[in-house]
Amino acid sequence: MKKKRLGLRQIKLLFIKLVLSLFLLSIAWVTLYKWVAPPVTLHMLLRRAEAGTAGKENPEIRYQYVPLEEMSEQLPLAVVTSEDQLFLQHNGFDFEAIWDAFQRNQDSKKIRGGSTISQQVAKNVFLWHGRSYLRKAVEAYFTALIEIIWGKQRILEVYLNIAEMGDGVFGVEAASRKYFHSSAKNAGRKQAALLAAVLPNPIKYKANNPSGYVLRRRSRISRAMGRLGGINYIKSILPAYEDEK
Repeated sequence: MKKKRLGLRQIKLLFIKLVLSLFLLSIAWVTLYKWVAPPVTLHMLLRRAEAGTAGKENPEIRYQYVPLEEMSEQLPLAVVTSEDQLFLQHNGFDFEAIWDAFQRNQDSKKIRGGSTISQQVAKNVFLWHGRSYLRKAVEAYFTALIEIIWGKQRILEVYLNIAEMGDGVFGVEAASRKYFHSSAKNAGRKQAALLAAVLPNPIKYKANNPSGYVLRRRSRISRAMGRLGGINYIKSILPAYEDEK
């Protein structure tokens, strides 16, 4: 009986050590990416593998990380307008949007997400894609971590660099060079709105050959950017404004 109790005690200690190790590793990982650009994400690797499986001879991933100050201010405004207008107000979760998406998905075959920009960053940088409760729970954990450790400016910068904006095209710099033959620094309002317009499904929607739906969506995003107050809406987290405070 003593040996059995000792065995159970050892298992408990090992479990506690494992949980503690994973916790410390996650803290270190998130802290590292606060200062270092993610070299690659699991989603990028999976997209490359899928392209290879589909028969592409040289499946290419276009990804070039640039800091927020090297982007046009229209780009962060466009994605906040399109994806998460409460980005500056919430703590990583928009519970009203999550509940709304849950209710809609009960009666619809087309799954609708309610994820914030913070949740999308947590998923795309640290996790795999999927709809299991386990992944959603871990996503919530990493979302809370980046909100605490990174802050809004870093979250938005990483999102703009790792969001897929075309088949194997990740981030605004790679997208701007591929579609507009210029850097992200030179993107205007319509170009920024166009990149934001394809975010819901960058494989189906094309920035270089936009459908009527994408063009209408671009127009709606562009108008909404103006209604929100333009750059002033997000100026508190833009590097260009930091010296003015």
